[in-house]
Amino acid sequence: MHEIIADIRRRAATLDKRIALPETDDARTLQAARQAADGGLGHPVLVGSPEQISYRAEQAGLDVSDLETVDPLDTRVREDCAAVYLEARQSKGATEEEAYEQVADPMVTAACLLRSGKAEGSVAGAVHSTAETLRPLLRVVGLEKGISVVSSCFIMTTPQVAMGEKGVFIFADAGVVPQPTAEQLADIAIVTAHSARLYLDCEPRVAMLSFSTKGSACHSDVDKVVEATGLAQAKAPELLIEGELQGDAAVVPAVATSKAPGDKLQGRANVLIFPDLDAGNIAYKLVQRLTGGEAYGPLVQGLARAGMDLSRGSTAEEIANVMAISALRAEALG
Repeated sequence: MHEIIADIRRRAATLDKRIALPETDDARTLQAARQAADGGLGHPVLVGSPEQISYRAEQAGLDVSDLETVDPLDTRVREDCAAVYLEARQSKGATEEEAYEQVADPMVTAACLLRSGKAEGSVAGAVHSTAETLRPLLRVVGLEKGISVVSSCFIMTTPQVAMGEKGVFIFADAGVVPQPTAEQLADIAIVTAHSARLYLDCEPRVAMLSFSTKGSACHSDVDKVVEATGLAQAKAPELLIEGELQGDAAVVPAVATSKAPGDKLQGRANVLIFPDLDAGNIAYKLVQRLTGGEAYGPLVQGLARAGMDLSRGSTAEEIANVMAISALRAEALG
């Protein structure tokens, strides 16, 4: 386990946040809940049928009888969550009947617990796709104030300790938005800077990446990054956000001195914002495989509450790590 994740777990252990886990049909979720509870990472809330949870736990050789369980089909739970769902969706034409039907799904129940404050974070995605995980969160919880899009970031560790934040970077977006507009890209830069400050406990230094550095190439794709950089700088002037920059000009001081002598980052970026999902996803996988580093994510950002997604290949330990990350985000969102 990288020191960054160990530090996140240490900080989460001081918060005692309630984290909803709706994928209780999967043994990894139950194992993660047990690990989190035993490690003091938070207060797991298992969302699902108590009978099925008990059966799955027994099959996995686990005792989760001391952990809190919320049954979506319990009449009181269903009525309370239906009221929360209706509050969130009535302006979109939702009816009481629809609300009551929707909250039978543990994923929707978890989103309602999150919106109502009965849970401070939620973690899913080991079984469901990103779209399936984010849909109830977007419908019930919604976006962070002033942010136009939900996105994701990755904590990337590398052996290049002279680069980034002692070899660690935040990459975005590498998991959600295929072709962000300039406005969306600006918001992705801002929320990712906040994620860097939260997870790495550092001052974010944000590079808006392109195949061009400071006008070295002309293309509509470059124009989008230039526009996004200006929008982000205007919207969050307190953040250090520079662009447009090629990858080497963002992370290598000697290259930055040559290609972008007036750039404030000077090759010291610790947050890399990619122009589209192709670039971000390809980059994080190559960095992970070619450097022997680790990639932690996708970590959802931009929601009004701390709902988190997982890779469907996640281990129980990785799910517990994301529970800790959800606790930190919950604390930051207030």
